[in-house]
Amino acid sequence: MTRLLPLALVQSPAESLTDFAAGLERRVKTHAVADLFVYPELHLNTADSPGPADRQAYMEASAEPLDGPRCRALAELAGDLGIWVLPGSVLERGTDGRIYNTAVVYSPEGKAVASYRKIFPWKPYETVCSGKDFVVFDMPGYGRVGLSICYDAWFPEHSRHLAWMGAELVLNVVQTPTNDRVQEVVISQANAIVNQNFVASVNAAGPHGVGRSLLVDPEGRVRISATGPEDATLIDVIDLDQVVNVRQHGTAGVTRPWDQFVENDDAIPLPLYAGQLDPRLWRQTNSPSTPTNLSTAPA
Repeated sequence: MTRLLPLALVQSPAESLTDFAAGLERRVKTHAVADLFVYPELHLNTADSPGPADRQAYMEASAEPLDGPRCRALAELAGDLGIWVLPGSVLERGTDGRIYNTAVVYSPEGKAVASYRKIFPWKPYETVCSGKDFVVFDMPGYGRVGLSICYDAWFPEHSRHLAWMGAELVLNVVQTPTNDRVQEVVISQANAIVNQNFVASVNAAGPHGVGRSLLVDPEGRVRISATGPEDATLIDVIDLDQVVNVRQHGTAGVTRPWDQFVENDDAIPLPLYAGQLDPRLWRQTNSPSTPTNLSTAPA
C-alpha cells in the first residue's frame, strides 16, 4: 500500500502577490506532477527596510484579516490552478486587533483549509503576537500534515505535539538569513528522526534567506536539498505510508519510540511542565483516519 504525495518546495526570494501568482502559474505548468506547493515564511510580507521602526510600520500597514483581499486572491488562485498551496506565512490582523505571523493552506477547491499562528516568534526581533494552537490538517487521499513556522522547529515540544496529533509530514516554512541555518538543517533531521515523520524545511532564497531548503524522511535521511541561497524549486514524490512502516518496524529496523510504554507502566513526573508524562497519553490518539478537531489537542 502506498500514499504518494508529489510536492514542490519553492525556495524563492520574497515577492509581491502579483509576481507570486505569475510565478506559481509557471511552476505549476513546469512541474505538473506536483500537487502541493510550499513557499517560505512571510513570502508575501517582507519589508526590505531593516530598521525596527520601519518594520513595525510595514507590519501595521500590510497586515490583513484572513478573509481580506490578499487571502481571497490566494484561495482563488489555488482553485484556478487546482492545487494545494501553502504560500508561506502572511501577516494576519486578528479580530483582536493584534498582528500574527500566520501560515494558511488552500485546497484545489479554492478554500482555506487550515491556518496556523506562529507560537514561537524569534524574539526580540520579531514583534508579532504568539499563537496558541497547534494545527494539523488532512489532505484527502494523502494523509495528515502539520504546520510549523521557522523558530518553532527549535522547540522539540512543537514537532512532537504535531506528531502526536497525527502529522505524517511537517511543513516548516522559514525565512532565515543568518549563519544558524547550519543548525536548522540538523534540527530538521533530528525532528524527523525522533518523531518518525517527514519534515520539509523551506527557507527563502537570497537576499531574504540563505536557502538550504530540504526534505527529510522519517528516518532522518535528506531526500532533496538546495545547496545554497539560489532560487530553486525542489520536486519529490513521497510515500506517506513510509511513516507507518518506520513506526511499525522501527528506525533502521530497530527503534520504535511510539511503543515505549505499556498500559501498566508508572507515569513519569515532568517537573519542567509542572505535570507528568502519562503512559496512557503517549500513543497517538489521532490517526490520519480518525476525524477530530485538528486545531486542538485531544483531552
